[in-house]
Amino acid sequence: MLTPQQKAQKWIDESALILDTETTGLDSNAEIVEISIIDCTGTVLMDTLIKPTHPIPADATRIHGITNESVASAPTWPEVTGQFQKIVQGRTLVIYNADYDLRIINQTNVKHSWPIMPLDAECAMLAYAEFYGEWDDYRNKFKWQRLGSAAAQQGVVIEGEAHRALADCRMTLGIIEAMAAGGKK
Repeated sequence: MLTPQQKAQKWIDESALILDTETTGLDSNAEIVEISIIDCTGTVLMDTLIKPTHPIPADATRIHGITNESVASAPTWPEVTGQFQKIVQGRTLVIYNADYDLRIINQTNVKHSWPIMPLDAECAMLAYAEFYGEWDDYRNKFKWQRLGSAAAQQGVVIEGEAHRALADCRMTLGIIEAMAAGGKK
């Protein structure tokens, strides 16, 4: 079993891909409105808005700032799925809160009658929770840290707007680099 520091170093050594999405919400009807993927050098492999099948609720827009007008001429999920699959095929994905993003990707696939994609993903949030080491007696596990909190704890500078997919990918990369180095830069 790898330590969080070893996992982070493995992700860097393998040039794992870091993925983040922004969505129409949190529920079982939510779908992707933005997706970004970078590699462990910070190279952007995908960064696009996605036009959802239903309007973006105001509550979601308040969080990420993506409006219905922003996505009006954006490609739909079926229009980017081929490129997405090409990028991620055979690669390890690292996602901050992987369960959520994987669920949203699959929900979006279902909305467009695409098959569920088997994706190899590891969760940076769970690794960071163990790395940070704040124990939650009630849940009997390490306490999850929000992405912005983890970035602040590790001195990671936010490039761009938090709660936008590319900025969140870059924050995740910064956290991975800090974990691999043994802590705060």
